[in-house]
Amino acid sequence: MSKSKGDLAAAICLALFGVYVISVAAKLDYVSEVGPGPGFFPLWLGIGLVVFGAALLGTALSTPAARQSAGSWKGAGRSLAGWLGLMLAVALLGRLGFAPTFVLLTVFYIAALDRRPLPLAFGVGIGLAVAFHLIFVLALDVSLPAGGLGF
Repeated sequence: MSKSKGDLAAAICLALFGVYVISVAAKLDYVSEVGPGPGFFPLWLGIGLVVFGAALLGTALSTPAARQSAGSWKGAGRSLAGWLGLMLAVALLGRLGFAPTFVLLTVFYIAALDRRPLPLAFGVGIGLAVAFHLIFVLALDVSLPAGGLGF
């Protein structure tokens, strides 16, 4: 499959997923008494997915045939590993909680897929988990999923 065909398939999937997210978010309240409602962020996320899908579609359709190159299996394998890591993180979210799951996912992405040093991966993962806690739990008073360990 050429890069352009792969981009075309990815663009269509991205845009369709964005349309699905918009349709689900449209059923939720956009605003509440205290600010954004439960449908606010998913709606804008869906709109962003559709916009980026359309941009990728435009790029895929405008790429000249001479510049299209065969996709590598190595790149496809890394992409698949990234998706599988994300799906595993979603499955572990309820058992481990947000912070440990997010740290593990970040470490996997940085150390395994990007081949960076393990201490860097753990530092970034822990730093981002702390930032999410500060922003969502403390500043916005939004609870993140807690696992058996309580965080």
